[in-house]
Amino acid sequence: MKKTQSANEPEVQDNNILVGYVRRSNAGGALKLSINTAAFADCSTYMTSDGQSYVPLVISMGALEKVLAGERAVTTVTQLHD
Repeated sequence: MKKTQSANEPEVQDNNILVGYVRRSNAGGALKLSINTAAFADCSTYMTSDGQSYVPLVISMGALEKVLAGERAVTTVTQLHD
């Protein structure tokens, strides 16, 4: 697995950019999403027909289910790149 990172660049794994993390709140009633602003700024975007711009991000369903079940403390939020 290829990993590259410097102080000012987001972490890249197999051409996917690590953008942040998701975890369950202490009370368990919510998900907490932490996004690295530098990585987010480097993400590619797409525009919808109404002119709105979006950043497509991905969270693994299996990993998220483990976070929700308490089997994992945290999982990653990434942007996939071909």
